[in-house]
Amino acid sequence: MLSGKTKPEWDRKVSFLEWREILSLEALEAQTRARFAGAIIGYLAHCKATRKWASIADAKQYLDEGIAKGVRGQVDCDALHWFFVTAERRRMEDNLAGAAHSIVVDPPRPMPIPPGTPAWEERLIREIRLRAFEWNTEKTYRGWLNRFARMIAPTLPDKAGVAEVRDFLTDLAVRRQVAVSTQRQALNALVFFFRDVLHHDLGDLGDFCRSKRGPMLPVVLSRPEVKRLIAQLDGTWQLMAQVQYGSGLRISELVQLRVQSLDLDRNRVLVFGAKGNKDRATVLAKKVVPKLHAHLDRLRGLFAEDRENNAPAVWLPRGLERKFSRAGKDWQWQWVFPMAEWSRDRQTGVLRRHHVLDGTYQRVIKTAARRAQIDKRVTPHVLRHSFATHMLESGADIRTVQQLLGHARVETTMIYLHVMSCPGMGAPSPLDEEE
Repeated sequence: MLSGKTKPEWDRKVSFLEWREILSLEALEAQTRARFAGAIIGYLAHCKATRKWASIADAKQYLDEGIAKGVRGQVDCDALHWFFVTAERRRMEDNLAGAAHSIVVDPPRPMPIPPGTPAWEERLIREIRLRAFEWNTEKTYRGWLNRFARMIAPTLPDKAGVAEVRDFLTDLAVRRQVAVSTQRQALNALVFFFRDVLHHDLGDLGDFCRSKRGPMLPVVLSRPEVKRLIAQLDGTWQLMAQVQYGSGLRISELVQLRVQSLDLDRNRVLVFGAKGNKDRATVLAKKVVPKLHAHLDRLRGLFAEDRENNAPAVWLPRGLERKFSRAGKDWQWQWVFPMAEWSRDRQTGVLRRHHVLDGTYQRVIKTAARRAQIDKRVTPHVLRHSFATHMLESGADIRTVQQLLGHARVETTMIYLHVMSCPGMGAPSPLDEEE
């Protein structure tokens, strides 16, 4: 694998954090892409277990041992070959960009659509990017349309009609038994494709089978469990968990906090462009204010270093990036929880400092929950559920909690009434009244 390399290149440590996003844009069949991803994940897990950096020399040894044992094959070789070749190409591009000291003033252009993308998917991508949707929305919509295309093959999605859409949605509910929200997400993606891309109104879809699984009771930690969970974290991860639990933030709202979002003097967190593109203010625990001051002081050093290195501006929403092209280099727009290294923007390909990834924070919380021996399914969103429930248990008005959480309807907030420690206005269980 990767023959012809000199010794220094052979042993060079390789960091390729954005490999998933780059792989998703490669002109590969879905099955091949999935196999590549599995092989790369397996190798990176090996690096983590052996406490080694990824390198060509280590990967060659990993493959040779696996092939000798009969547990690895050509797919693993091809996947790791792609991994290291692409990582090297990215490194060279980044070095060239750094040597040129390029300054991004105009809004960067979106990454090109990979060659070999079907015509119908090209139209979908162009319409999504024209409307400046976020990357997660693009990834989700493209995922649902590709599932739809696989189900109705050999018919193409742009040739399908109401009957195919109805059958697909029914299959999700009957055979896959997805939740109501999952089926609704698929429906939204299909409606967007037919209405806004193909300009074809689906009209009345009729009586397709709808998912009947209603909202589930949220997982809520007790106050002692929250303390045990947070005690298993340290540094920035602990601060992130404290801010999320203390303010009731969604994970996307937490990782996308900017310096100007923190009103430390008034103990408030200002959430801009949250779900539904709505702004709101929520509480900030006084306990974390000194920690945030110290955290921001450390970030100023990182910010000064980026400015000295002429780093590209942080990402801004499209409208702001066009109107205030240099605002992304101002202190108030910087991420509160940035990544330690630069990474490539998944939409534009620009190398810049991004915020901490959702998936990384999720893995940290799950690991901490295992260490804390919490026998519940713990995700970062559980901290938001716990915030709402504990606020209600402390006597907060449900309308206040609704506003702090950013719920559009109070009925959404009322679900937490069912998981309070004393539901039903504190009525005791009849078993507790027996003498």
